[in-house]
Amino acid sequence: MTENLSSQAIIYAILALNSEIALQKEYLDSSDIQDDEIDNEEDILTDLEQAFAEFIDVYKSRCKQDKKLPGLDELLTNPL
Repeated sequence: MTENLSSQAIIYAILALNSEIALQKEYLDSSDIQDDEIDNEEDILTDLEQAFAEFIDVYKSRCKQDKKLPGLDELLTNPL
């Protein structure tokens, strides 16, 4: 599957997942969440973090092949 994804698609996935993880953590820390929803929302966060880690691994591999791609730190710290 990863061979078919463009580097640009991987970058967008990383940025989107990073953003969703931040939102999910914020939601879990808020008073908006119901007690009976906490386990499910924590599972969602775990899934998001797993997907993020997998895309990071793919991106690191791509960076080794294509030196023109921004580094991971640069990618995650610079606004679009």
